[in-house]
Amino acid sequence: MANAYTNTNTNMTTSTGLTPGMQTYYNRELLRTFEPHLVHLQFGENYRMPMNSGITMNMRKMIPVAAKTTALEEGNPGDGKMLAEVAVTTTIKQFGDHAVCTDWLDMVHLDENITRRVQRLADAGARSVDALVREELATCTNVIYAGGKTARAQLTAADKLTSLELRKAVRTLKKNLAEKFNGYYVAIVGPDTVYDLQEDDAWVKVSEYQDKENIYTGEVGRLFGIRFVESTEAKIFEGAGASGADVASVIVLGRYAYGLTSLKGAKPRVIVKTAGSAGTADPLDQISTVGWKLDGFAAKLLQPEFAVRIECGFTA
Repeated sequence: MANAYTNTNTNMTTSTGLTPGMQTYYNRELLRTFEPHLVHLQFGENYRMPMNSGITMNMRKMIPVAAKTTALEEGNPGDGKMLAEVAVTTTIKQFGDHAVCTDWLDMVHLDENITRRVQRLADAGARSVDALVREELATCTNVIYAGGKTARAQLTAADKLTSLELRKAVRTLKKNLAEKFNGYYVAIVGPDTVYDLQEDDAWVKVSEYQDKENIYTGEVGRLFGIRFVESTEAKIFEGAGASGADVASVIVLGRYAYGLTSLKGAKPRVIVKTAGSAGTADPLDQISTVGWKLDGFAAKLLQPEFAVRIECGFTA
């Protein structure tokens, strides 16, 4: 499922030594590799910042409107209410990375061409951006510990995610009036947790869905009113459990839980500097670089009550 950061806008470039056609090709190759890894991004509300408008963005947290049970009087509409909103501020930043390559590497390794380098960097770049959103979601304060435990340090590998924790998470979101995504809440989980969930007899695989349209990126199945999407970047608290056990984080979300901000028109892009383009810094035309860059990006938890973090052990 595409999102606001994976279109084919290839107008921005600072590459040196590439034709416009080559630049377009490599940007598209970057985006093709980026998109499958952006699991954590696909459930956020998108906010666009105009260029040259600073680095601070005010997102909006909506305050629920109380129910009204008083009957109207004839000819009197009442005083009405102001729909309350709270500004939530975030700061956009640049992100990127690059690899340095030599002319010798190009001469002796036939498979190490620019396309391969772009693919490898795009994979790392997408996982980096996904991890940025993951870390923001992990700050949610509604926490459920598996196995009846009351703290992360008590969890063992045997405290696997079960239907009990999932039902508790759904109950919390319902009580907090969190809206669903097309009738379901969504959970972001790692491969180890998916392995354990598949042991539940009520687990429904994606291949068993009657409606196979609008499947989320990474979606693997559903259970107890939750659709599960798998990410290799799902958070693990390494060594934080009992006796140094690793602890998995499962984020269960309702709509409008978090927002994503980017500069209008700024997309992930490839930047290639060919050998010799650095002038006196590369006097023998030996060094080239390939990199990825995302200008102006931030993620922010807007409605913490619409997110639940379940912490659990998992099968090694």
